[in-house]
Amino acid sequence: MKIGFGYDIHKLVKSKPLYLGGVRIPSNKGLLAHSDGDVLLHSICDSLLGAVGLGDIGMHFPNSDRKYKNISSLILLEKTYNLLKKQGYKIENIDSMIVAQEPKISPYIDKMKTNISKILKSQNISIKATTNEGVGDIGKGKAICAYTVCLIQRKNV
Repeated sequence: MKIGFGYDIHKLVKSKPLYLGGVRIPSNKGLLAHSDGDVLLHSICDSLLGAVGLGDIGMHFPNSDRKYKNISSLILLEKTYNLLKKQGYKIENIDSMIVAQEPKISPYIDKMKTNISKILKSQNISIKATTNEGVGDIGKGKAICAYTVCLIQRKNV
């Protein structure tokens, strides 16, 4: 068994839609990024890549590569999962925390879990959300971040 940890943060801007867990969330601001900026999926990708020692999301999907411009992070998650499978691992558990002052995330968590479970072929997906209690840029509504830990296990051969 191996454990991985992932983290991502992006600034909120008025000119982009907000995607978290592959769900478009109604908001007057979205996350500034080369891709769709989905911090939840990026943190999951980083945790999985780290668990198998394959670096991070930036190594595999660099923001200098135009083919990833505005790409759905669901595609990046699927590509990451395929790398994990190629290394002979399966997912035992994913546990994520989204930190956002606004908008309210809880109404969208079930749909996020459905999106992620479908790609990762696992029902052991936990997503939680909290605020930053008004502290820092996240608390002031200037950014959103996500943390993820994962547990993976080598498949029986």
